[in-house]
Amino acid sequence: MSENESLVIASKVKAYIKNKSDLKCSAAVIDALSSKVRTVCDAAIQSAIADKRKTVQEKDVQ
Repeated sequence: MSENESLVIASKVKAYIKNKSDLKCSAAVIDALSSKVRTVCDAAIQSAIADKRKTVQEKDVQ
């Protein structure tokens, strides 16, 4: 998986923003959200590793 690959579904994010606020969503928002998701996932992975688990659980996501 490429570091630049999107981790969010752009159409869902755009629809959510449109329905919630009647605003449009730039492509850069999708990139920024994907970056935040990577950061959260990386921290969750480290939490699971620290607890000596092979499964990332919801308690690892903060």
